[in-house]
Amino acid sequence: MPQDITKTRLELEPHQIILRPLVTEKGYHKAERCNAYAFEVNQLAGKEDIRKAVEALFDVKVVRVNTQTRKGKARRTRFRKGVTKSWKKAIVTLDEEHRIDFF
Repeated sequence: MPQDITKTRLELEPHQIILRPLVTEKGYHKAERCNAYAFEVNQLAGKEDIRKAVEALFDVKVVRVNTQTRKGKARRTRFRKGVTKSWKKAIVTLDEEHRIDFF
């Protein structure tokens, strides 16, 4: 008998999905021009999870969610080699009448 996937799916709270906002020059420019905001999100979260989390945390209407999985980069310090962690980035476009103020 096949196992039911819906019972084993991990349910994340909104504050566990949205880890932090990415406040950069490029992100600030997109927020001003396109009303799109960038967040670092949990790698287990899907687009629908991200949409619900942003709407719940910031009380806004989300139009579109784009995601990117960023691979870790090779780094070297003196005689040691290592890799930075991989992470997931979400670019959330809001409805025209909604805004998020980080400052």
